[in-house]
Amino acid sequence: MLLKIENLHVSIKGKEILKGINLEVQRGEVHAIMGPNGTGKSTLASVVAGKEIFDVTQGNIIYKDKNLFDLSIEARAREGIFIGFQYPVEIPGVSITNFMRTALNEIRQYRGESPLNAIQFMKLMEEKKKVVELTQKLSERSVNEGFSGGEKKRNEIFQMAVLEPELAILDETDSGLDIDALRIVANGVNQLKTKENATIVITHYQRLLDYIVPDVVHVLFDGKIVKSGSKELALELEEKGYEWIKKEYENGRI
Repeated sequence: MLLKIENLHVSIKGKEILKGINLEVQRGEVHAIMGPNGTGKSTLASVVAGKEIFDVTQGNIIYKDKNLFDLSIEARAREGIFIGFQYPVEIPGVSITNFMRTALNEIRQYRGESPLNAIQFMKLMEEKKKVVELTQKLSERSVNEGFSGGEKKRNEIFQMAVLEPELAILDETDSGLDIDALRIVANGVNQLKTKENATIVITHYQRLLDYIVPDVVHVLFDGKIVKSGSKELALELEEKGYEWIKKEYENGRI
């Protein structure tokens, strides 16, 4: 088991957002979490990442047999957790190259591996840029500074390609993307899938799942995972809408 979330309850400023999340993710799997706005999808990603604005009032998150709450944000990243947020931040004055080389070498040092020198890293970077069709001009700029929405998301998947995380959580990666950018980002995610890693894709819409085919689809509603199923569940949601889930939930049918 790579990730196990047990009865997770999370609040912010006294308001309960997650009301008993249970989720198990095995290596080699892709999970999709779908649901309307305000149901806790981004909160779940933030809690796994280690954002401290949330209060975990109950439950556990076990990652690689370790209690995630015992690990700092930095330790979680070094242990192979990657979070792609809906709104990636800009880091003016820090080049993508320097940022990624520092990040990768921190992880390598944590694993007891020797750091990559400049030549070794540039060779790796050129290889990984092909995954998301990242141009030379874009890779020479500061991290996300002045990037369009599509460029920011493409840069995130490039970072994922370089760091090779064991668990990637992508929070609404499809937000604001046109069809071409969506295809490039999704193809990048698909290329990075292995038997040893896992990906959780958080999304509103089924369209992303035309490109990234999930093994399991979960519906998050009212702070709980109320329904899970195969990729066909996403198609059913597309057809019936989230109002269907609301009615089923309120009537006790799910």
